[in-house]
Amino acid sequence: MFPSAKGLYGRKSAVTDSTAKYFEDFEAGERFTTGGRTVTEFDVMTFVTLTGYLEPLFIDAEYIREKSGFGERIAPGLLTTAFADALIAQTGVLHGTGMALLGIQDLKMKAPVKVGDTIRVEVEITEKRKTKNPDRGVVTSRQVVRNQRGEAVVEYIVSRFIRRRT
Repeated sequence: MFPSAKGLYGRKSAVTDSTAKYFEDFEAGERFTTGGRTVTEFDVMTFVTLTGYLEPLFIDAEYIREKSGFGERIAPGLLTTAFADALIAQTGVLHGTGMALLGIQDLKMKAPVKVGDTIRVEVEITEKRKTKNPDRGVVTSRQVVRNQRGEAVVEYIVSRFIRRRT
């Protein structure tokens, strides 16, 4: 499992003093795990209503029970991915230094996230590179979202602009 430290709001965090990390502070191979978040029925229904993702798989209880293959309400994969990014932000590691999400690659939904599941994100910094602009660099990380049983539910790679010390 990935190491953690106490941070923002008492959650597990990559930083011990709730301060952000600059580009120079990240190292390839560095790992941390976020705090957890339990997915609720309210979360799923709010997301599908707000986005217009009104598929029977998410809104029709009879269909979910009888035809979905899951037997119970699941969260859309993009909702899980959004929660994962928010959990990373809650560590404080990007506060004031995260400049932009540049891309998500190799997004894979590995298993369903069901209402009542608690997710956490394991983050491994895989690469960092300077840019022509001296105020920022690119930090790339591999992220694995796991449920309360430790099962990988979503995996992906993220690249972000991170502020450099100038």
